[in-house]
Amino acid sequence: MSLRVLAAMSGGVDSAVAAARVAEAGHDVTGVHLALSANPQSYRTGARGCCTIEDSRDARRAADVIGIPFYIWDMAERFHRDVVEDFVSEYAAGRTPNPCLRCNEKIKFAAVLDRALALGFDAVVTGHHARLVDGVLSRSPDEGKDQSYVLGVLTREQLRHALFPLGDSTKAQVREEAARRGLMVADKPDSHDICFIADGDTRGFLADRLGTEPGPIVDESGEVVGSHEGAYGFTVGQRKGLRIARPAPDGRPRYVLSIEPVSNTVTVGPRSSLQVTSIVATRPIWNGPVDEPREPLACTVQLRAHGEVYGCRAQVSGDELHITLDAPATGVAAGQAAVLYAGDTVIGSATIAAAS
Repeated sequence: MSLRVLAAMSGGVDSAVAAARVAEAGHDVTGVHLALSANPQSYRTGARGCCTIEDSRDARRAADVIGIPFYIWDMAERFHRDVVEDFVSEYAAGRTPNPCLRCNEKIKFAAVLDRALALGFDAVVTGHHARLVDGVLSRSPDEGKDQSYVLGVLTREQLRHALFPLGDSTKAQVREEAARRGLMVADKPDSHDICFIADGDTRGFLADRLGTEPGPIVDESGEVVGSHEGAYGFTVGQRKGLRIARPAPDGRPRYVLSIEPVSNTVTVGPRSSLQVTSIVATRPIWNGPVDEPREPLACTVQLRAHGEVYGCRAQVSGDELHITLDAPATGVAAGQAAVLYAGDTVIGSATIAAAS
């Protein structure tokens, strides 16, 4: 059955090949590039970003080669509100957000999908490396490029209107195919870091918006061992850039253990103190093959994009998801997503609120 499909084209190789595959399969495809900045020069330039003038031109050229209509949608205001401002407010609250995850949730599969359905499209196509079988999200065979984690926040309804044509391909295969198709982005480097922070200086970006607020860095006993210009400049598990005046008595590195925005205090300690086995997460979403479990569920959990996977038991308690890990994890930060899996299949997700 032929579908009327909207292909989100970032200007990279993945979204170009995804659009080409769907068009070749006989679907009625329209390409769209999302303009996410009112001033594209303020975002990354060259190959490092996904929100630039160069990227929009690359997307248009790819659409021309594929032979599909192409449009640019202005999502700058929505992106700034739902992704950039959310990023700043989360750091101000002592949490560590994932802006790519938020962009997928709020922009690509909320704002874009809603508009696409209103315009009569059947589905939205993206170049994410993940598999979708009968509406169920699973990992890509390319472990290093798998993006099921950042898609784990999507609802079943959103997944029902999504297509991920690259699901069974590795990144190397995608690049080879792009070259065969004559797509100029075949060798374009992947985007990385945070697209809306032009120089990659997250701490400086936050300082410009939140101002400086000097506070103490303390050890686990409460002794002051250094100072900072804003607790928002740190994240749990951070080792470098701590500006500690005195080394630890044992000479070992110290890591950020916690961030308290009310008192503006950053607590540091040894790596061993980062270990947690219990996680409380909020706003659970069950988007896998089973509904919300009534009994403790044995599964695995991923706590960061491209992070380690842990065996666990997950149990719902009211509006919270309680996760008990089989082995300790380190660097678990509030604000990140906890995505549950059964093998390679996504079961659901929730937002980490606390860990111990």
